[in-house]
Amino acid sequence: MRLVHLLRAVTVEFGLRQTEFAARNGMHPTDVRALICLLDAARAAEPATAGLLGARLGLNSAGTTAVIDRLERLGHVARVRDEHDRRRILLRVEPAAIRLGREFFGPLIDGVLGVLDSFDTAERDAVRRFLTATHAVFASEPRP
Repeated sequence: MRLVHLLRAVTVEFGLRQTEFAARNGMHPTDVRALICLLDAARAAEPATAGLLGARLGLNSAGTTAVIDRLERLGHVARVRDEHDRRRILLRVEPAAIRLGREFFGPLIDGVLGVLDSFDTAERDAVRRFLTATHAVFASEPRP
């Protein structure tokens, strides 16, 4: 249980940092989670649609549209036509939003990477396996 409690402590601290970032930048905490979802989709080469975002955030269509509208008004997200299917609208995180996130979260990420640098390959693999399996447990449980 000590590892579960440590994982919870890390997620709580990360959530507090997300809330602080949102407050400093005139956003709702859900907006920050939306940006993270969109960045994750981009890294995975997944088409970032409103439907994908709504599903990942557990929002209905109206809630998803409200989040996208807020992020677009703030200049953090752009709606762009899909090059392969001009009927489909994709969501793109703007470079300025990425820079803003890097300025705030960069030192934390650099600190975590520094910690990981002190681990050997087998230790990093064990951490990766644990986090991947833990994520799978949470992802497999239906949301309330």
